[in-house]
Amino acid sequence: MSTELIDVLDENGIFTGEILSRDEVHRRGLWHRCIAVAIINEKNEILLQQRSANKEKNAGMWDISVAGHISSGQDALSAAAREINEEVSVLLGYRTEIKDFRYMYCYRKEEKFRDDFIERQFYDFFILRTSGVDDKVLHFQKEEVQAVKFVDLLTIEKMRENKEIVERPEIYTVLTNFLFRF
Repeated sequence: MSTELIDVLDENGIFTGEILSRDEVHRRGLWHRCIAVAIINEKNEILLQQRSANKEKNAGMWDISVAGHISSGQDALSAAAREINEEVSVLLGYRTEIKDFRYMYCYRKEEKFRDDFIERQFYDFFILRTSGVDDKVLHFQKEEVQAVKFVDLLTIEKMRENKEIVERPEIYTVLTNFLFRF
């Protein structure tokens, strides 16, 4: 496995010109970019993934459909498509097209997991609507994901109350407002 290289940003999200490994960026708590994608089916249910028990953070917890780092030199849309293809794919020839993503907004998040693991991230949040996809035919990368399922907003709220899902209030608020428009 090769080392993932990340563009380092300043606190305003401006590229500094520095490119470091993902581990070094987290060790030093430097700002960088990530993506998050909510995949929504025709019933307005959101695909959730259960993070692998081997993950360094939030192991075994449920999370938004797809989240990941933007590699050095990569744009957010390409990173979103790459992460979907890496973490979750579908049988029957389903293919994610960049034109199908809807950009929602960007937010900042800071979180300290340990002294040598600090996340300072700018997230680009996208929604990807899909139809005819059953969570029973989804394949996922076992190193990243242990299970997937579609759930409604009420279920997400219950999971938040029970602390079963990664806390992303910025995403859940926008997602709720988006879904109530339909």
